[in-house]
Amino acid sequence: MSEEQPDQAPAQGSAGEEGPGPASESPGYPAHWEADVLLRDGHTAHLRPVRPEDAELLREFYSRVSDESKYYRFFAPMPTLSARDVTRFTTVDHHDRVALVLTVADRMIAIGRYDSLGHGQAEVAFLVEDAHQRRGIAQLLLEHLAQAGRERGIEKFVAETLPANKKMIQVFADAGYHVSRGFEEGVVHLEFPIDPTDTAIGVMQDREHRAEAASIATFFNARSVAVIGASRRRDTIGQALVRHLVLGDYSGRVYAVNPTSESVAGLPSYDSVSDIPGEVDLAVIAVPADAVPDVVLDCAAKGVNGLVVISSGFAEAGPDGWARQRRMLGLARSYGLRVIGPNCLGIVNTDPEFNLNASLAPVMPQRGRVGFFSQSGALGTAILETASARGLGISTFVSAGNRADVSGNDLLQYWEEDPATEVILLYLESIGNPRKFSRISRRVSRHKPIVVVRSGRSTQGVPMGHAVRAIGAPQPAVDAMFKQAGVILVDSLDEMFDVAQLLAHQPLPRGSRVALVGNSDAIGLLAADAASANGLRVAKSVALGSEAGAEAYEDALDEAIDDEDVDAVVAIYIPPLDVSSEAVANVLASVGEQSDKPIVSTFLGARGVPELLRVPDLAGNVAGRGSVPSYSAVESAVRALARVVEYAAWVDKPEGGGTQIEDIDASTAKRMLGRILIASPEGRELGHEELAALLACYGIDVWDRIPVATLDEALDAGERLGWNVVLKGTAPRLRTRPDQAHLWRNIDDADEMAEAWEALTAMIDDPGTAGFVVQRMAAPGVPVDIGGVEDPLFGPTVSFSIAGALTDLVGDRAYRIPPITPLESAEMVREIRAAPLLFGFRGSPEVDVAALQDLLRRFAALKNDLPQLSAIDLGLVQVSEHGVCVLSVSGAVAPVPDVRSDWFTRRLNSHPGDTLPG
Repeated sequence: MSEEQPDQAPAQGSAGEEGPGPASESPGYPAHWEADVLLRDGHTAHLRPVRPEDAELLREFYSRVSDESKYYRFFAPMPTLSARDVTRFTTVDHHDRVALVLTVADRMIAIGRYDSLGHGQAEVAFLVEDAHQRRGIAQLLLEHLAQAGRERGIEKFVAETLPANKKMIQVFADAGYHVSRGFEEGVVHLEFPIDPTDTAIGVMQDREHRAEAASIATFFNARSVAVIGASRRRDTIGQALVRHLVLGDYSGRVYAVNPTSESVAGLPSYDSVSDIPGEVDLAVIAVPADAVPDVVLDCAAKGVNGLVVISSGFAEAGPDGWARQRRMLGLARSYGLRVIGPNCLGIVNTDPEFNLNASLAPVMPQRGRVGFFSQSGALGTAILETASARGLGISTFVSAGNRADVSGNDLLQYWEEDPATEVILLYLESIGNPRKFSRISRRVSRHKPIVVVRSGRSTQGVPMGHAVRAIGAPQPAVDAMFKQAGVILVDSLDEMFDVAQLLAHQPLPRGSRVALVGNSDAIGLLAADAASANGLRVAKSVALGSEAGAEAYEDALDEAIDDEDVDAVVAIYIPPLDVSSEAVANVLASVGEQSDKPIVSTFLGARGVPELLRVPDLAGNVAGRGSVPSYSAVESAVRALARVVEYAAWVDKPEGGGTQIEDIDASTAKRMLGRILIASPEGRELGHEELAALLACYGIDVWDRIPVATLDEALDAGERLGWNVVLKGTAPRLRTRPDQAHLWRNIDDADEMAEAWEALTAMIDDPGTAGFVVQRMAAPGVPVDIGGVEDPLFGPTVSFSIAGALTDLVGDRAYRIPPITPLESAEMVREIRAAPLLFGFRGSPEVDVAALQDLLRRFAALKNDLPQLSAIDLGLVQVSEHGVCVLSVSGAVAPVPDVRSDWFTRRLNSHPGDTLPG
């Protein structure tokens, strides 16, 4: 039984807490292949290319591998490796011979390699230490080897294994590639192309999901917690942590660690984690920053599963703090530990089975169905207090602080499968890996709503301590990412709670038609105005009068809910003088519990879920499903309802089919850009012919354009194109100025060309720099602009707009993150304010929208496949009744020093200060 793979060459080794040392900085060493990775059980390991100095690590590793695994690897007994073997296995060229090693705690635990066979093929093999098999290591190595191979021009892997090595055969079968098998002379021969198919990517993402969810479950399901830095003084963080765990009725064991005290808060104190007699699942660290690395090593030796670092003095404190944070995280990951923090508030799990309050929040939050992730430790306590005051229960809570390791993406993976969490709230100060966030949230949002407050939206700033780069993409593109993924993006924490209390307690609306039921005409008018402003339609308005009682409310609410033309109800109740509100509250609660349509209220101006409007919850949550949320202002109620209506519409939309387009030739396009970058390593602008050839690989036809500098050249160009041509200046100063004449249409002969040349050169200042071209005349239609850029952090974005200076002035553009589905391309075309121009505005013919949508999808596929294409713009696309004509294109290539932040391999966010974003 082995998770390794036979081949004609063995394995190699690696170690080190923070990646390669100086010896590895040799020319050609592919440092971007290094990665901290997450294994199936949620523990971490470090993956990197092999180095010659790994010889001793390899010998030690090989000595721990069983004879059976060695036999499966080499097809023969091979108890030891010779010096020649060791040298051969640790000395590679990182091109035709590639080897990756996996280390934990400075020990090599696995090796994977490939050796080129020529003609785009390579033989692949693995060897995994027996004690670490069944942890998904072979699959990880295969992913990273395949990505390395793709970068080196490898197109197919081959492997040989013994029939008895069923586990390794299964590794290849489960990888999602199209594996073909053969059997000859007692050996199974396997081969498969390593092009990342949808199936292979899906398999990888499923494994990523399970591993990241498992790593977070380790924190929330801890059965024993050690507080390191616990103190006898009541005003200290350490004692507060112990007190909150104990007073919160934590069901597990709490251990206090303080070498200067015999007891803390009535608990015996231990000098170190190692001295604790029982097992420790979770360590909460509250010691000075300089002491944290030693504590990490102590926790690793004890076998702790996860660390929550409350301590400050790390990246938020400046360059020295960055160095401390890097060392702390490197140590933790090298020993298989994940970290929440540093500089964080802590974590909470309200599940009665645990009652875990490992945080600085003084009061255990009420049980509920909302999961909350906050990057801000300072806001954490206020967030929990606000939730409690509103009657909004929490399932689990994480304050990530500097977010050196565990991020919102990890929590999304966990909450997706957590039955106790039905609504997800995220307070984000930065986004370390936007592409991954978009991918995960798009999947999670299908069945669990995600509400996000993102600070710094206008500045795209990154707070101190966050190990990510600022996003260079425009703010509308970032907002489009959230919208595309079904995320409810709100402007404030108050609005987040407004939306959350509706999602947590009421059903989703089926549409945007609302009924207003209330006893205040004035507030009813405010509600109607707010509904109109937020895209809702008032289908029914029932004015009950100021003296209306419970019976009148019950009749009106029942009638509204039974009305097929109503999708949601806004109930307004302002109590008359000297009248009890309890009877009306009982009606609201009873109707809300039974209704399959959402009800929001402004009940006595209360904010949250008042006790009178709550229904009992058998699961022990503070308020059950059907409880009616209340808002202090009717405008807040309507705005929250509108946000939920938009989300419900997104959920109801079909997913739009796949993003694959059959008739494209991505490999030719990649080779083309590769050759250009070899000749121009710093990158450069692409010429018209180069861009036309590149776009042709994606089925996009660019019309010929002939540059001309004289009238004779213009005449010759007209003859070559068969006349019916245009003469136009292409200099940016002309194309972006509608008041500048730069175009002469419908030129049919030499005389008309001469007239056009004379007129344009007379009107244009400095005609020698006008960039005149002659081009065939396109059919009448609507000019549009399609652009694509590559942001180092955000990845690729695609934009669509009507062409022209007015679009730039008013910012009327639609953005999407590629690849895009057919439905998303249709939405792009329709969501700009100028979209009516495409659909027969004022009697003009409707253009071929289907052809335009197809062009958008092809363009998005090109931008998604080619990160080397730093920018490309189809600056003028004429869309007519009969199709699309791409008339102008510009673009540039630039080197891509690192893989994208969400590539075809699983990897954790990098260390603070590294080039790859988290």
